[in-house]
Amino acid sequence: MNVEELVRDSLREQASDVPPPRSGFADRILAERRRRRARTLAAAAATTALVVAAAVGVPTLLDGGRGQGVHVAGGEVSDRGVWSHVDQSPPRDKIAVGDQVLAAYSTSSKVRQPNRDEIVERTYSVLNQETGRYEVDERWSFLAVAPGMRTAAVLERELPAPRIGLLDLRTGKVTRWIPLAQGVGGLFFSPDGSKLVATTYDKNPDRAYWSHKVQVNDDLEPQRVPCRTGFAVVDVATGDADWHALPAYAGGGGGYGSGENLRFNTDGTLLYEPINMDPGVIYRDFDGKKVAVPAQEAHVDLMFAPAGLSPDGKLVAGPFAGGVKTTATQVLDPRTGERVAKLRGQELLVWVDNERLIAWDIAPGGGEYENRLVLVGIGSEKTVSLSGARTPKDHSSKRWEPVFARG
Repeated sequence: MNVEELVRDSLREQASDVPPPRSGFADRILAERRRRRARTLAAAAATTALVVAAAVGVPTLLDGGRGQGVHVAGGEVSDRGVWSHVDQSPPRDKIAVGDQVLAAYSTSSKVRQPNRDEIVERTYSVLNQETGRYEVDERWSFLAVAPGMRTAAVLERELPAPRIGLLDLRTGKVTRWIPLAQGVGGLFFSPDGSKLVATTYDKNPDRAYWSHKVQVNDDLEPQRVPCRTGFAVVDVATGDADWHALPAYAGGGGGYGSGENLRFNTDGTLLYEPINMDPGVIYRDFDGKKVAVPAQEAHVDLMFAPAGLSPDGKLVAGPFAGGVKTTATQVLDPRTGERVAKLRGQELLVWVDNERLIAWDIAPGGGEYENRLVLVGIGSEKTVSLSGARTPKDHSSKRWEPVFARG
């Protein structure tokens, strides 16, 4: 099954009560979310995303937003407890709602190599918690922020990196280095911040090779190659690391090239990896053994709805649910997958509490990829804008990816 079929099946299965738009807007949103969130998609998938994204219309914002189906408590969102800067993109000053903080963000650029290879390089801007401003820190190729926002885990510029740094976010200094025998290309904290999962590679997972070039529309482009070697679960307090071999997924739908970074599941007891075919994700134990999807997470789709489960576990973020000229998202019952409420927005990024989420949505008057951060709520007919709109152009200085953490 190819990427376009997966996107269309996802739309039919997970938002079957939404009429399919004549203009293909919903399909394009889903395809673009898959393409942009999977930064190392294989060129074949990128080809489909580019084709699906053709003939772009200019949508308008959703006028309604009341929940449908099972009743849940909710109300109008307000700007109370909100730090927003709607004139800034990328942000220069702190953005937060309650204790959910935009702790950092990254921009990326494609750096052409002499042999026509390309390396995607990220640059992070990190919140200075004393000044409330974001400051560029060019030392790191990868950065993950722990809950509490006291510590970040970082990788140096050259990937794969031989060690993990623990960065004090108050001083900007590395307090400890954790060496690994296998080179690291991606890092993520457990929900409680006590562990890290480090995905290891034998090549730079952000490099595309001209020797493996592939045709994308009318052009030839370099392509990433599978090079994952495994993963290590690292105890943050002691630095102890338990490494296990796990090559890139070879079941016919890896589709992410080499960038198949593992993450912790909602309660931190398992790991998951994305794949580019049904069911979209594989759960594993800490030894790398494939395990069944936890019942509570059966309808979690972190590709299309990164917010996942609500803090109390009673709701799960759902995928795009808009129409021809409107954007909308939805939240689901995690036990049944049935829609609980329909919200505004394009993509639900993170829960603020059990009723409110931070999402991407189209800026007024903008194109479908000119989106900004907004606060949405169950049962709310309004949104609160949090940032200015991103540029639609990939790998530009004004297209940024957020890193959220609870402060």
